[in-house]
Amino acid sequence: MGPKEEDPMRRFLAVYKLARPFNALSGALAVLLGGYVAGTGEWLNIGLAAFVTLLVTAAGNAWNDYLDVEIDRINQPQRVLPAGMLSPRSAVLFAVGMSLLALVVAAFINLVAFLVASVALVALYLYSWRLKSTVLMGNATVAAVSALSAVFGGVAAGNVWPTFWLAMIIATAIMGREVLKTLADYEGDLRQRCRTIATAWGRRPARIVFYLLAAATVWVMLLPYLLDVYTPVYAYIVAVGVYPVVIYILIRVSRYSTGRQLERLSQLMKLDFLIWFLAVLFGAAG
Repeated sequence: MGPKEEDPMRRFLAVYKLARPFNALSGALAVLLGGYVAGTGEWLNIGLAAFVTLLVTAAGNAWNDYLDVEIDRINQPQRVLPAGMLSPRSAVLFAVGMSLLALVVAAFINLVAFLVASVALVALYLYSWRLKSTVLMGNATVAAVSALSAVFGGVAAGNVWPTFWLAMIIATAIMGREVLKTLADYEGDLRQRCRTIATAWGRRPARIVFYLLAAATVWVMLLPYLLDVYTPVYAYIVAVGVYPVVIYILIRVSRYSTGRQLERLSQLMKLDFLIWFLAVLFGAAG
């Protein structure tokens, strides 16, 4: 029996879940943050760049679900394709439509923005098609595209240099979260013979790499304060709001953690980013 797409409300909810807007929202917020620290006040272009990021991320999520449907039957059976809420053809059409719309909007910002959006779209497709089943290359791709969101805000604003601090911190933190996700998805990836750091090197080495990346993130987050780029309020918010959550996650990631528990910790790590965003918002204001 095929997907039940005849109900418009069911179809809308399926497309909404396919796009994973909360995931896309974090990228858009990074663009806004990059535009904010750029300090040029070009908020129309920055807003357009945030919208482009929403579209690019939605397209990337759709490609990922389409190409990973068999793995998701084990790791994420509640997603729309393995659950039969949407057909694979509809997912492809959605991904193509979002990609084209993203490029059109990016072209109205400037040429560099169009090129950045193009690179992000290609990178996300390659990630889902080939790079996800590699040791660290796929993780590095996701981290790089995530970091590019902050730079994209600077590109739209017309001042890129202040965004490189954000990009460095985001890249390090997302790389750690990606490794954590390979631990959460270990069982499904192993059955589907998907090569990740966890399946190829083992779960213990993957945990060690995650610990090292988390420690690097803690250090890198302090650099803008130590080098007088951001004011002390930035360090206060990071120390009180961000670090306790990171420490909690480090304690909970162990050899006894189940995939579901690790997935929840991965989501908690994403939420912790919102506190860091606030730290930059107040710390860069000075």
